[in-house]
Amino acid sequence: MKHIFEGTIKKNNKVEHSYNVQTLTLDHLSDILFVQEQIILSLKNKEILQPLSKQEFQFILNGNGLMIGAFVDETLIGFRALLIPQIDEEHLGLDIGLKEEELQQVIYQEISNVLPDYRGNQLQKTLAILIMQELSQQHHDYRYVCCTVATFNIPSLKDKFSQGMEILALKEKYGGLLRYIFVKDLQEVNSPIWNQVTFIQMDDIEAQQEKLAEGWRGFQIEDRDGVQWINFGHRK
Repeated sequence: MKHIFEGTIKKNNKVEHSYNVQTLTLDHLSDILFVQEQIILSLKNKEILQPLSKQEFQFILNGNGLMIGAFVDETLIGFRALLIPQIDEEHLGLDIGLKEEELQQVIYQEISNVLPDYRGNQLQKTLAILIMQELSQQHHDYRYVCCTVATFNIPSLKDKFSQGMEILALKEKYGGLLRYIFVKDLQEVNSPIWNQVTFIQMDDIEAQQEKLAEGWRGFQIEDRDGVQWINFGHRK
């Protein structure tokens, strides 16, 4: 398998290893499921991750998206996925106000997992850059990248903001789980300028929902003495 990236990574922030990134196929399915199970076992709060089923991974790997994975030797240590979503009443494009005819322009940034032993290396960020580069090299008509993130899933929130994604909604998904809904417009070249900014504590759900309903967007997370704040702004 052709490597799309090679680098070095530390295990448990100590021993350095070489690693490579490859496009994943159905042959990697058992490794993908194993990594996801290890992540689930490591979580104190299981609700912050919406795991994918074997069938959902198969759907992506059968040509309905893109998956890349990082390997140390022959061992998968992390992966990232893009999903071409089915158009139904749960489509994230509807949650951010797109019209029905625009939904086919949406691709999802799906699950991203890194084994606990290899965290702290910014591997999620590296995989995010690489998978979007891989997408850009394909012929496609996607304009919007959407995803959901659980409140207080701080690493995932930071990951999305670092990519220039913005919160457009905060609502229940997946049968009643509270989720931020992020979007990035791939046609935008320049970073937005915010002419109004306000700060809301993450645990104040109602205040955040009110701002989002008024057209504000979440664009940054801050930690102030252990309290998480989301920065909301109006675009110029």
